[in-house]
Amino acid sequence: MRIIQITPGTGTFYCGNCVRDNALVRALRAQGHDAVMLPLYLPIMVEDESVAADAPIFFGGVNVYLQQISSIFRYTPRWIDRWFDSKSLLTAASKKAGMTKAEDLGELTLSTLKGEEGNQKKEVLRLVEWLKEDPRPDVICLSNGLLAGLARTIKNEVGCAVFCTLQGEDGFLDSLRPPFNEQCWQALRDCEAYIDGYIPVSHYYGELMRGRLQLPDDKVHMILNGVSLDGYREPSLPMDPLVIGYLARQCEDKGLHSLIDAFIELKQNENLQHLKLRIAGTMTPGDEHFVAEQKSKLQTAGVLDDVDFLPNISREEKIDFLHSITIFSVPAMYGEAFGLYVIEAMAAGVPVVQPNHAGFVELLEAAPGGRLYDPDDPASLKNTLQSLLLNADDLKKLGAIARESAFALFSVERMAKDVAAAYESVCMKSN
Repeated sequence: MRIIQITPGTGTFYCGNCVRDNALVRALRAQGHDAVMLPLYLPIMVEDESVAADAPIFFGGVNVYLQQISSIFRYTPRWIDRWFDSKSLLTAASKKAGMTKAEDLGELTLSTLKGEEGNQKKEVLRLVEWLKEDPRPDVICLSNGLLAGLARTIKNEVGCAVFCTLQGEDGFLDSLRPPFNEQCWQALRDCEAYIDGYIPVSHYYGELMRGRLQLPDDKVHMILNGVSLDGYREPSLPMDPLVIGYLARQCEDKGLHSLIDAFIELKQNENLQHLKLRIAGTMTPGDEHFVAEQKSKLQTAGVLDDVDFLPNISREEKIDFLHSITIFSVPAMYGEAFGLYVIEAMAAGVPVVQPNHAGFVELLEAAPGGRLYDPDDPASLKNTLQSLLLNADDLKKLGAIARESAFALFSVERMAKDVAAAYESVCMKSN
């Protein structure tokens, strides 16, 4: 099959969805498919080599913004647009992207969900003209529901199967200011008529979005995420000193402040005085103030020297990081659709401690290499971490289960086979 994966880029920092899509396209290619990833808005940033490095960027972020705020830019010739789409300018613009609050993007989000009827009509038509060139695709997959506004024009003009991955749109849409939040949800529902299949990344998220988007059952193909397991070594949990690890965006939504509070309390236990905390993951310009507050809190508690902050690490550095920790936790404050970082930690043989909600429940049921804690109990995270940190046998036992489960259930090769099977089932029906 010829498959085109359309994925929004971030320009300057790593994004879990980009990492997932990049690994998926690489695996589809390895399995014999003609798979291509097209970046939207900004260049794709991933931890290793990008499969979209030489691909053109559509819906350049600067042009999208200008077309939203001024009608003049909705009619400018392509030579002007091309200047605004230069990778150097988009990369520079992306350094400011993290400063924008999600709740302020309602009008722009609604416009893009309207597709050809929105202010970015020129961008929609340019993308579709490129997609119509030979060889035409059998399947086009939109990386998330926020791109669903493209579906109608793609379906009508290109005529191929259109899929849409569902992976975490609800938090963003719910954060938009009224009336744009509900208007955007309705626009997303209206796109369903032009989408052949949806791929939620967990049962939890599939059921949530099935209800909120009123999706017919036969269009929903639940496929658990997978990661590339290349490079992960045989695990050896460090026990002296014990090390807690965190790998996610360094922001409040991911609960970093809660983990730091728990760490400060754990250090008061005489048996955990040598405990360390290692914090890795994306840090955007918009996160810098929050991270500075956390460092100040650690300094006041006298434990800053026991904490490492490692922003924006490469894939090789990530694997080294995961092999350097004893236990892992990202106490996300919202309903995470999946949580790639959980299976990445498990692949390194590290037991995990996650909140008892959303996609984490399903992950820990399928791969019981960790513990769930009560997110409504302020002491539960600290107590759950402490009970494991003080029991080396439990840590090693859970770590072994985590490693075995990750390799058995969550490879990118398995994900790619499942995705290709979903595509083929729809293409066969249409033929």
